[in-house]
Amino acid sequence: MALDNKIREALARVAKAPIPTDIDASLFDAGVMDSFDLVDFVADLEKECNIKVQDSDLHPSKFETLAKITAYLRSHGAV
Repeated sequence: MALDNKIREALARVAKAPIPTDIDASLFDAGVMDSFDLVDFVADLEKECNIKVQDSDLHPSKFETLAKITAYLRSHGAV
């Protein structure tokens, strides 16, 4: 499964609003998730992508948009 699909599926499990089609739109401003949902979302991504997100990286700014999430995951070896 493509990385983008894994991200969208994991995000859909915590989403409180429709996921924006614009990959640069803020998921927090759009109401898709809040900082509490971020923890569950990242835990799901860790399982789906077989990576470990360091506690120091668990910050909304790193996971604010689909583009940032994809870049982060790719930089940490997710495919």
